[in-house]
Amino acid sequence: MKFSFSQIEKIEPPNWWVGMKHSSIELMVYGKDIGTYVPTINYPGVQLKHFDKGDSPNYLFLEIEINSEAKAGDFDIEFSAVKGGSSFKKAYPLLERVDSSNNFIGFNSSDVIYLITPDRFANGNSAIDSIEGLRETGVDRKNNYARHGGDIEGMRQHLEYIKEMGFTAIWPTPLLINDMKEQSYHGYAITDFYKVDPRFGSLKDYILLAKETRSRGMKLIMDQVVNHCGLDHWWMQDLPFKDWVNFQNDFEAGKQVPVTNHRRTINQDIYASKADRDLMNDGWFVPSMPDLNQNNPHLANYLIQNSLWWIESLHLGGIRQDTYPYPEKDFMSKWAHSIMEEYPNFNIVGEEWSYNPLLVAYWQDGSVNHDGYQSGLKTTMDFPLQKQLIASLKEEEAWNSGLIKLYEGLANDFAYYDPFSMMLFGDNHDMDRIYTQLEEDLSKLKMALSFILIAPRIPQIYYGTEVLLENRNKPGDHGLIRTDFPGGWKEDAINAFSGKGLSAEQKDIQAFLKKLLVFRGNSTAIHRGETVHFSPENGIYVLFRVDENEVVMLVLNKNEKAIDLDLGRFSEIKLAGKTFVDLQKNKEIILENSMRIETKGCLILYSKKN
Repeated sequence: MKFSFSQIEKIEPPNWWVGMKHSSIELMVYGKDIGTYVPTINYPGVQLKHFDKGDSPNYLFLEIEINSEAKAGDFDIEFSAVKGGSSFKKAYPLLERVDSSNNFIGFNSSDVIYLITPDRFANGNSAIDSIEGLRETGVDRKNNYARHGGDIEGMRQHLEYIKEMGFTAIWPTPLLINDMKEQSYHGYAITDFYKVDPRFGSLKDYILLAKETRSRGMKLIMDQVVNHCGLDHWWMQDLPFKDWVNFQNDFEAGKQVPVTNHRRTINQDIYASKADRDLMNDGWFVPSMPDLNQNNPHLANYLIQNSLWWIESLHLGGIRQDTYPYPEKDFMSKWAHSIMEEYPNFNIVGEEWSYNPLLVAYWQDGSVNHDGYQSGLKTTMDFPLQKQLIASLKEEEAWNSGLIKLYEGLANDFAYYDPFSMMLFGDNHDMDRIYTQLEEDLSKLKMALSFILIAPRIPQIYYGTEVLLENRNKPGDHGLIRTDFPGGWKEDAINAFSGKGLSAEQKDIQAFLKKLLVFRGNSTAIHRGETVHFSPENGIYVLFRVDENEVVMLVLNKNEKAIDLDLGRFSEIKLAGKTFVDLQKNKEIILENSMRIETKGCLILYSKKN
């Protein structure tokens, strides 16, 4: 038999592993007229069970079973021409696993996550700032929507800073290629689900980042997107099937494609119209981001396998899934359950940007939902409590405003299956900086951060919060929200990594956050302890975290003048006569009947049990 040179451009996933629970995979093969060939495999332990042609002649989908007898190594897929032409072989790598599924440990309430926009954090390799042949080239740090040159190497070089600050996990926004004409820096318009953006680095760089993150006892969380891709994704010029993306007929005819109505409540609404439901699920997120049709079983397989491939390749400590309620919810359940079945100790956080806790609670696995839906998702982002936290600190104190908002916001935890697995934050890459939200009031910022880090939650802090990054000149402007971290570029006059050039206020908040983070890292009461809080009185809100080892007391005080706090109200916690340590002052204090609080802000006390 004669064999020609391979005309295959892509096989995805590019490899798999022996010993996976997910042993049945579907390979997407792309190449000129590959649909006119018949594939065969002859390798012990590997069986080609079925194959499908795409609607495009340039695709084949191969269903392969890898049983327990299969050994690591390259096996050949032989492609035989149906009508004339030569046949050829293509080797496919089957790898040995480095670790078992049970050892992929996901983030949890003992962790604190540092969210990074990589393009704006640090430039570690200026040689890859601009890549010839991509649709957007060059860097321009004066343009908030251009690329600034931050990369994987920049993050890797500053892992020690992140660890020393007390963070235990990093969540970079997407690092996969966005070969788009503009605004390619943010990462959410992916144009190849298996390729790292070369302006960030290579797959080798990404693997090294993951390895060095783990070596420091930290976890790497990957930001993924299964709802949509970028308009310039390589397959958009030659889609595999007629229903690969939603409104595909309109797109291919050059018509304007409908955009989603963003009415996320259709996932829970028992009265939702079919029209609203269809537009929410099928409409494109924005005109530059085609909406993927997960009802196509081949695409569903593709997306699930892609997530599993990245978890295994990087030994991830978690996934953050973008725009969680937008895809088909039954697919999202299948996607999450597939991951959690393969990696039972893993974790996934989903973005549901709703301020109604009932809507957010619906997406947490274990919730008792009216339709019986189980998402498979351990963690959801706590937008409701984030909103109440900011409002509670900005509003004037009254019966129904101010700190009562925070108290009642936390009281909504009865709606959640597992409040400890909710992710709380003050801001993120899509919101005004928390310092801007709080009108640049340092005492309010400290109150917010102390609550985020002491409440029964998984906390997330956005990079630069520790040095008061803000966006007051352009509220709501995403480019400015994702501003450069000072010291991430050699030419920067101010360096937050070393402290050079920081103002007194910046140094103060950085030291405050570091001390609180380090303390939290060793506090079992904060990680999993009981929570008791008392309704606000006289502009003061008090919350306790208690376990068999310690008591942590958080006092949020909005009074401008000194005030005495009656401790008798907290008698059930049994404070009287006990010695506590003031975390910020590192000073012991014996609690009696009352406590004088001199200034507005937060007070954090802790007592270790003997």
